[in-house]
Amino acid sequence: MRKLITLISFALLFVSLSVSAVKLEGIVMPDTLQAGEQTLQLNGLGVRNKFIFELYVAGLYLTEKSSDAGAIIQSTDAMAIRLHIISPKITSKKMSKATRQGFSKSTGGNVEPIATEIEQFLGAFSDKIVVGDVFEFINIPDQGVSILKNGSEQAIITSAEFKQALFGIWLSNRPVKARLRDQMLGK
Repeated sequence: MRKLITLISFALLFVSLSVSAVKLEGIVMPDTLQAGEQTLQLNGLGVRNKFIFELYVAGLYLTEKSSDAGAIIQSTDAMAIRLHIISPKITSKKMSKATRQGFSKSTGGNVEPIATEIEQFLGAFSDKIVVGDVFEFINIPDQGVSILKNGSEQAIITSAEFKQALFGIWLSNRPVKARLRDQMLGK
């Protein structure tokens, strides 16, 4: 009888996980994420790859589903991007370099107005990055973008221009990867 109860418990747990999360490349991404008092829903997710290497799973969380990248970038609403590292190829140095390039592309090369904020943001990558690390970039209206690594807040950046450039790394017309942008937009 005890084995039957245990088996039923595991079955119920599995069902509840499958209802409240999405799995991609072995990574379970929650259907929802908190942004202050607001609950965000997963808009879309995909895998960032480079050549043959899969680097991380990225999810976009919004208050309401949308595929309008421009509107999302410009919005001051609560939203988040969650990155789950899946490759040992990602190092702090490589992540910082790629992020700098992403900001440059996102801003059309005009990073000077947010240079201080970019340096503050890159501090989140200063410690060693390992497979399984989770980064969350959560925009909370009237507070700014909270940068978390494995649930621990690294910084809060209040600049709206920075928020637009940050989300533009994945969603702009010159994203880190067009296919990943489309996946995050639910296309």
